[in-house]
Amino acid sequence: MDMNWTAVYPEIVLLTMALIVAMVDLWVKDPRRTPTYLLTQLSLGVVAVMHLVDFNQGLTVYAMQRMVVADPMGHLLGFFATAATMVALVYARPYAADREMLKGELFTLAMFSLLGINVMLSANNFLVIYLGLELMSLSLYALTAMRRDNLNATEAAMKYFVLGALASGFLLYGLSMMYGATGSLEIGEVFKAIGTGQANKAVLILGVVFVVAGLGFKLGSVPFHMWVPDVYHGAPTAITLLIGGAPEFAAFAITIRLLVEGMLGLAVDWQQMLVVLSLGSLALGNLAAIAQTNIKRMLAYSTIGQMGFMLLGLCSGVVNNNTLSAANAYSSAMFYVVTYVLTTLGTFGVIMLLARQGFESDQIDDFKGLARRSPWYAGVMAIFMFSLAGIPPTVGFYAKLAVLQALVSTNVESYIWLAVAAVMLSLIGAFYYIRLVKIMYFDEPVETAPIVAGGDVRALLSINGAAVLLFGLVPGGLMAMCAEAIVKALGT
Repeated sequence: MDMNWTAVYPEIVLLTMALIVAMVDLWVKDPRRTPTYLLTQLSLGVVAVMHLVDFNQGLTVYAMQRMVVADPMGHLLGFFATAATMVALVYARPYAADREMLKGELFTLAMFSLLGINVMLSANNFLVIYLGLELMSLSLYALTAMRRDNLNATEAAMKYFVLGALASGFLLYGLSMMYGATGSLEIGEVFKAIGTGQANKAVLILGVVFVVAGLGFKLGSVPFHMWVPDVYHGAPTAITLLIGGAPEFAAFAITIRLLVEGMLGLAVDWQQMLVVLSLGSLALGNLAAIAQTNIKRMLAYSTIGQMGFMLLGLCSGVVNNNTLSAANAYSSAMFYVVTYVLTTLGTFGVIMLLARQGFESDQIDDFKGLARRSPWYAGVMAIFMFSLAGIPPTVGFYAKLAVLQALVSTNVESYIWLAVAAVMLSLIGAFYYIRLVKIMYFDEPVETAPIVAGGDVRALLSINGAAVLLFGLVPGGLMAMCAEAIVKALGT
């Protein structure tokens, strides 16, 4: 019995503290929920430190009869996911307080969704991936529907639930095909079985098609993107941030675990599918975003486009049946996800900052003349927009450059054309980001009320903006961490 509990210490701490937070909140009388909030942040801080310490040790540990793997990639993404949840809760607290959403459930469900993410990050077995996926998804469905009196939120929760169930069904069907063809649920064993060439090729290909479709839903890429704009728009902005932040790390991790660690032998097949998904996402995401008047819907289509760009990094790992460019390609994709979430946190933080009681501030016109009301917040928002557009010296520019460099360095003509297409479609995308900057700086303000924000939100937004600039100027350290995590994941 291989029950090495040390591999799952962060998950055990997170589960225990989520239950304690739920119990403690029953006795909290403070309407601001300060004890619950502080206990939640303290617990998440401890989990983040545990992940960082384990990442620095650089060990890969298999546990629970090889159903769980604790490796540097899982720990690094776990650290980022926990930090993203902490930041999201800081931004969300004033917004939730104005809308009668500041309840214990907000913190407990956020912790349970993070627990699901952690389970997915450390999964080495198809069933464990599915368990983590359902735990994360069910928590997010419940969070989306937290404002029961709000028609938009209830409708968004219903759409999210139905399409999420469909996605889970696709993924499960694909995984069951893989199990049928290879006779194992363990990712490493599936890799070996595919490598022997004994498995039924037709069943494997059909399995891969369904697995990629399920992953496409979770990443929100075309043509499985239908839920993204409606859920981003309908969910309360605080919940939109919880959906658009940490879960992106989980989606990336299970894509790497399933397609790279489990099905690298079928890379020729799934890379072609990812090329179609990425080009479709870049085209539809960037073109549809131009037509939006609601900033949350605009950012939803922007997310679809950004995920398309990230998938390009995963397309170039195996070239002419050799994996020489794999580490470069996958680490550039991982860097892209990390920097995208960093920017998204800040963007939604500013949207929630402008919102106040009874007013959502989610129309693009609500940002008119923001530079006159608050030059500082307008400047921070401009940095986030430039980063999403990929304009130097922000980190978004370096992230796009890393993915393009991974494509071009393969020296394959089709990949070079892919890079050219990605640049062209990104140029279209730059329009709607820069339009928001123009509205903030050159239009007359509609609203003149001063912006009121707590010290913690102000400080964190400033740090968030500074980080986007700093990692753009000196991206080496973060890139090296992503490369180390990917190399060690591929090496085991």
